[in-house]
Amino acid sequence: MTYGFAVSALEAQGLTKFFGAVRAVSDLSFSVPRGSITGFLGPNGSGKTTTLRMLLGLVRPTAGASYVAGVPFSELTHPARAVGAVLDSRSLHPKRTARGHLRIYCSAVGVPDARADEMLGLVGLSDVGDRQVGGFSLGMRQRLTLATALIGDPEILVLDEPANGLDPEGIAWLRDFLKSYAAGGRTVLISSHLLREVEATVDHLVIVSAGSLMYQGTVEQLRASRPSRTLVAVSDPAALALALASNGVTNAQLLPDGRLGVAGSDTDTIVRIAADAGLTVFGTVYEHVDLEHVFLSMTAGQYASAPVGPMQRGYPAPHHGPGYGPPPNHASSPWNGGRS
Repeated sequence: MTYGFAVSALEAQGLTKFFGAVRAVSDLSFSVPRGSITGFLGPNGSGKTTTLRMLLGLVRPTAGASYVAGVPFSELTHPARAVGAVLDSRSLHPKRTARGHLRIYCSAVGVPDARADEMLGLVGLSDVGDRQVGGFSLGMRQRLTLATALIGDPEILVLDEPANGLDPEGIAWLRDFLKSYAAGGRTVLISSHLLREVEATVDHLVIVSAGSLMYQGTVEQLRASRPSRTLVAVSDPAALALALASNGVTNAQLLPDGRLGVAGSDTDTIVRIAADAGLTVFGTVYEHVDLEHVFLSMTAGQYASAPVGPMQRGYPAPHHGPGYGPPPNHASSPWNGGRS
């Protein structure tokens, strides 16, 4: 596939989807940069899977449009060589062998059967290539669906919960594989509930809640917007805030529980400034704000209120105490599966 002048590997423009009276996705716009590993995050029921299926032409949007390398999916000349997807390992035919399954896709895509054995080796299934898929564990099925998505040697991978069923070794393998895949200029869009693993793997993020965009940008930008901080229980929080400001520490916030949240300074410095001001510090807790903290703070109100813009919510409540690939027939759609 040739990208031409397309800056984004994938793009959603105003995607909206109603199922009857239920709005699953609401005016959702985002882009996935070429050569990136982009995490697509949101609570259950936030419209992630529906959005992925709209991007891949499996679900028709009520409104809006989506593009693969600047063109609608339906206009791709060789879709299997443009994008591969891991959506639902349950769709694998239980009576087929892993090798037989992959060879069907090799024929559909127009690549030699030898590609099937190559992909079995890549995902660590060479020893079970002649076993029927019905006897596979969930993790083995996930590996096989990834092998299927890679049959066409695509420029883009779209993965919906690809680590489901994988053991720690398999998760580490997947992380290394995706990083090496993207290092060659290819693109990955990955949806996962394993937030710590996502944080260790991706460089860009798209966060949605209740079908609407909450954040789009790099991981580093998100971290910088929500810095880690020290929670200080002190005799006079307002006086400490003034003392800190006079020492150049201006990022201090009075919390609902009476503590002061201070970012931009280490604990020892905060305690020293408090002592110099004649204040009594009763205790400190260092709060490391990772992706999980930020995700929970952004999406906490999904079922209670309308979503807000990116990076507009406050910190979460302070802690107390110490701290698949294309089917043989592309005439209608490249993948099959029910709505979720």
